Amino acid sequence: MYESHRSHPLLAQVPLTVSPFISLPTAVTLPYTYKAVQSSLPPSITADTIGTEKPKYVVSSSGHAAKPDEILASCNALQEHIKNARLESQNKITEWEAGIRDRELAEKRRVAPGWLDREEKILEPTKADGPHEQEPDLMGSITDGSAGQMTTSALSPTREGEELDRAFGGLALR
Repeated sequence: MYESHRSHPLLAQVPLTVSPFISLPTAVTLPYTYKAVQSSLPPSITADTIGTEKPKYVVSSSGHAAKPDEILASCNALQEHIKNARLESQNKITEWEAGIRDRELAEKRRVAPGWLDREEKILEPTKADGPHEQEPDLMGSITDGSAGQMTTSALSPTREGEELDRAFGGLALR
């Protein structure tokens, strides 16, 4: 025979086995009550022979009958309604978010007027005019305004008791 139909020598050495899970197709036997189908089919019910309106042949389980064109029209109308409702809801959400942003901006302008209206964003405290005496800073140290030297009186052991009395002096023991 042809050389293309010959099996490969290595494949010829592999033994074939029959699987019990595969069943080959068999011929179908027809029942005795079998009747042949007519060779000519009846005319279609959707064909418009007289020129009148097409019959409503799509019938639902509730008994409502409709034509496919009516079903497509109602589906298109429903799709348009859903599209309009989605656009309307998106517009409402956008207006709601814009109102929130406007209220937040108004609150920021109320708290810090002029802050959002300028390019400079560095806040600097205003310095009071007048002579500065020796004032204690946050750590309790006394700063000399003229010399700029600090003395650490808060860390001295003689004043620790006074500082505790100032911080917790209002607490009474029971």
